[in-house]
Amino acid sequence: MTTTKYVIKYKLNGERRFEFAQLQSNSVEEAKQVLAKIHDTSDEITDINVSKAL
Repeated sequence: MTTTKYVIKYKLNGERRFEFAQLQSNSVEEAKQVLAKIHDTSDEITDINVSKAL
């Protein structure tokens, strides 16, 4: 299984944030799973954008 380093840009409770993650693809679904592990279930995660890290 090959992974690539991606940057996940998103808003956490309205505040702009970003995280780096090793993902299989740039799918928003995969990014959501990563963010769910990092943040509380009560946090609102919106505006998810996934792109390759430079």
